[in-house]
Amino acid sequence: MGTACWLWNHLRRSGASGFLLPLFGVVDSSSVAAIVGCMSQLVVKEIANGDVQVKADAIRIGNYIDGQVPTDSKEFSKRIFYTVFMGSGNSSADSRRRSRVLSEEVGSWHLDVSIDGVISSLLYLFQTLTGKRLHNKENGGTNVENTALQNIQARTRMVIAFMLASLLPWVHNKPGFYLVLSSTTADEGLCGNLTKDLRAFLRWAAENLGYSSLAEIEAAHPNAALQSSRTNDQEESDIGMTDEELSVCGKLRRIFRQGPLSMFKDLCCKWQLTSTPAEIADKVKHFFMYYASNRHKMTVLTPSYLVESYSPEDNRYDQRQFLYNARWPYQFRKIDELVLQQLNADGGSSDVY
Repeated sequence: MGTACWLWNHLRRSGASGFLLPLFGVVDSSSVAAIVGCMSQLVVKEIANGDVQVKADAIRIGNYIDGQVPTDSKEFSKRIFYTVFMGSGNSSADSRRRSRVLSEEVGSWHLDVSIDGVISSLLYLFQTLTGKRLHNKENGGTNVENTALQNIQARTRMVIAFMLASLLPWVHNKPGFYLVLSSTTADEGLCGNLTKDLRAFLRWAAENLGYSSLAEIEAAHPNAALQSSRTNDQEESDIGMTDEELSVCGKLRRIFRQGPLSMFKDLCCKWQLTSTPAEIADKVKHFFMYYASNRHKMTVLTPSYLVESYSPEDNRYDQRQFLYNARWPYQFRKIDELVLQQLNADGGSSDVY
């Protein structure tokens, strides 16, 4: 509810005429769609309760004329909320269907767009300039190629989203512009992805907001559709850590102020029943390597509504330096020494310090 009220306040004070959301039928974007739907329900409820200010804002934003006022949340959403599924050859039919069903439940004006043509044009341009053709991992490509292909898709979607947000109101003879909505996990922000576990919220919204499709979305595997479904069944594998593991590491780093070595020691106690010291060392190194490489991005995060008790962004939460040696030579060497001690120790104890 708080997030929905925050969105409404942002919308009414911005001068915009609504929101546009890239909707992919997965947890993060579906949560945002549900929040906007909740916002519309609250607006209609407050108007029915006689709130004059909300009524005036809703009439202005929804472009109501001739004494009309919002009385139905879906009808109101149709006026102020665009959702767009930007599919590619990597997108699944289930994701497309879930996006469409959720948009119908919320009441948004939904579009289904294929971005394959744009991506093919960019890849053709690159091949013309360099004589090189990019391949993904599935087809023998390197990590550099695979990352580049994912970035091309992600940035293409970003450009299309902003283009539609600025021009769709004009297409439909509406005044103003639309604000582009996005979502991201606070913990993945530490590793360069600018989505927190929202599954409990989806279960609540499916029951309390009337959006039953959220239950199916909550049960589905996360997938950003940046790689083929055969190599990207679970988005977590791209980062090398699960959402839960990222959350633990993020809190140890921020709240408990742990570095690589102290975090490794702590996790050897916390995770001793599920992981070996060598596996924990790999995860800690992976986390801090990505954190150091992407820490600078936290300095330019746009205003966000945080649903976690901490945040990786440094405008209000984290004032530490933002340039690090991503190789962490001293700390990683000490971790390796502790792992080696454990391997050479008798008795197989997981106490490595």
